[in-house]
Amino acid sequence: MQQLRFEQAWDKTIAEVDRKRITRIFKESTLQKDEPIQLTRLSQAKNHKGELLVTVLVHNTTQQTFSFYNKQLRYIENKAEMATHIFTSPAISIEPLVSMPWTFIFPVESIKTPPTLLNGHLEIIL
Repeated sequence: MQQLRFEQAWDKTIAEVDRKRITRIFKESTLQKDEPIQLTRLSQAKNHKGELLVTVLVHNTTQQTFSFYNKQLRYIENKAEMATHIFTSPAISIEPLVSMPWTFIFPVESIKTPPTLLNGHLEIIL
């Protein structure tokens, strides 16, 4: 059975209102049995450096730990690729049958087209 977990640093610092929102979204998530790693969008924003921050709920529905080390992700809006980046640090690992929130930071140079930050989603390029 899928369990919601927070990475240690998140667990210590997350606001209660955000924890409740993420817990609600986790409970409402409908996971596909044939998709081993699924991403549920939580938010997207730009920081003061112009980097794109995409926060998702990562669902590992497999029996094996999944690592994002050296994985390429792309941020899509309206079927158009806005940013692509290979993530190497920190190496996020998701345990089997665990869902965990995480923020992926796309550096400015990985942004191909300025995003609108509306209705975007992440895809893992396998």
